[in-house]
This record gives sequence, C-alpha cells and structure tokens, in this order.
Amino acid sequence: MIRSKEARRRAVYVAQILGVTGAYYLSGRLGLTRQVVVDGAVVTPLWPPTGISLAALLYFGARIWPGIALGALFTVSAIGDAFTWSRMGIVLGNTLAPLAAYALLRKVGFRSELARLRDGACLVFLGAFAGMLVSATAGSVMLLLDDKVPSGRFWLVWASWWAGDAMGVLVVTPVLLVLRRVRRPRLDERWAEACVLAVAVVLAGLISTRSSLSMIYLVFPVIIWAALRFQLPGSAPCALVVSVLAIMAGTDSLGPFAGHTLMEIMINLTVLNACVALTALLLGAIVAEHQNIRRETEHAVVELEALVEQLAPLPGPPSGRYDDGPPGAPR
Repeated sequence: MIRSKEARRRAVYVAQILGVTGAYYLSGRLGLTRQVVVDGAVVTPLWPPTGISLAALLYFGARIWPGIALGALFTVSAIGDAFTWSRMGIVLGNTLAPLAAYALLRKVGFRSELARLRDGACLVFLGAFAGMLVSATAGSVMLLLDDKVPSGRFWLVWASWWAGDAMGVLVVTPVLLVLRRVRRPRLDERWAEACVLAVAVVLAGLISTRSSLSMIYLVFPVIIWAALRFQLPGSAPCALVVSVLAIMAGTDSLGPFAGHTLMEIMINLTVLNACVALTALLLGAIVAEHQNIRRETEHAVVELEALVEQLAPLPGPPSGRYDDGPPGAPR
C-alpha cells in the first residue's frame, strides 16, 4: 500500500512537470509568432511563459522548477540552430526569474486568491517588476557576451526583454489564478451581462487598436465595468483579450501604431498593456476586498445579535417592591 501511494505520487509529480513543460513550450511558440528583433535580440511585447511559470509555482510549489527549466530549454533551442553557452544562460535566467518572483511573493505572505489590494500590488511590483529583472539581465548579458548585441544598445534590449517578461506575469498569471476558483455558473441575469461584456471588450479592443483615430482609451471603461461587476474573474480575461489585440495590431503596424518606429511601437504596447493590466488587477482586487469586508461585517453583526439575545435577561415574575405587603399591614 505504501509503495503504491509513493508510485502514484511520483506519477503525479512527473505528469505535473511534463504539463508545465508542454504549457511553457506551446505558449512560447505562440508568443514567438509576434516576435520582434531589437538589435539582434528576439523579444516579444508579451511573453506568456513567464506568467505560466509563476502560476505553476503558486499552484504546485517550487518543486515544479524542472518543468520550467525543460520548457525554457526546448523553447530557446527552437529559436536557433546552434545551442551555445549564451543560450544556456538565457535558459538559466528564464528559470530563475519566476523562482525569484515566487520567493518574493512567499516572503510577503501573498495569497493566490487575489482578494486583497496588497496581493494585487505584490504581484505587480514583486512578481512582475522585480522578479523579471533576473531574466532580462541574464538574457541581455548573455547576448552582449556573445556579441549578439552592441554594447551601446544594451539597455534598449534589456528594457524590451524586461517589459515582455513583466507583461507575461501581469496579463497571464491572474487569468490562471482565477481558473482555480472557476465553478459551474448559475443561469441567472448575470449571464446576459457577462455575454454583453464579452462582446463589448472584443469590439472596444478592435476599434481602439485598429482605428486610425487613436481611441486607445476606449478599452478602459470596459475594463472598469468588468472589475466592478465581476471582480478579477471578469477583468483579468478582458485585460488578456485587449493585450492580445493590441499586440496583433502593433506588430502589424495598424491603427494608432501605423507610421511609428519599432521602438516607439514597443514603448506604446508596453505602456498600454501595463495600464490595462494594472487597472484590471488592482481595481478587481479592491472590489473583492471591499466585498469581503462587507460580508465579514454582516457576519459579525449577526453574531453580535445572537450574543445579545443570549445575554438579555429573561422575563420573570414582577418584583415584590410594590406588593400590597404582609398580611395585616395597613393598606
């Protein structure tokens, strides 16, 4: 029996590693379909594997790191023919970056439910902005040592690398964390609102990213609507849809991205995706936190009412203070 349980546990562990490896590789290949070359370095405005890696660590713990390393190895190997020491350094950086982000989040008591404002802020500043410094620095340094990047353009490549990895965490990780709480929805009036919201975010995303009138701001009322009405389960997928549509339009130089240089497009995409992700994540967390506080307050009021009822004096016979007195006493 003990051996059977141990074998089952090992089989589950191997399946988890293979699943993370496959998800990393497939998402990496998908991200590379919109790759851009900045001074010889291949970067993407949104690198989904970083978001998948951090979500996998939050789900399964640090023991899942071999799946991240294998996924990074296969993805980097598919980019070029020769596998050099610089590519091995990139694999190492892509493995250590989500591990560093995971360690920072664990250090501050991060909760993957994202039901508090502090959790949203920690995911932004520690998980995305701080953790992805590792991969951007390792990758850029390796390319510099391999003479793939001119020394004068190092910081440009570094900033592009860091932005793509950080956007992967901001946009992809919240969606994957929300999936854990997905339950079979009830058929009520919110279904109609959710369908209208889905149509609205696609239309707003297409119009704002492909119109020459520069109406990028059109997506924010829809993101705010999703966060206020559906919290993170509604705002996170909307942010992902908007980011994907923006990246498709930006890499094709359509709409507001037409007529700009590659670097200007990368900056605009980074700012837009960051603003959309921050609005969806932080506002969704604020609304969820306020709802939790309201529920806790209502529960405390109910408990207080029950306690008052228990401590209230029971009705009894009237006091003898105003009785007629003992027999024979004057009336």
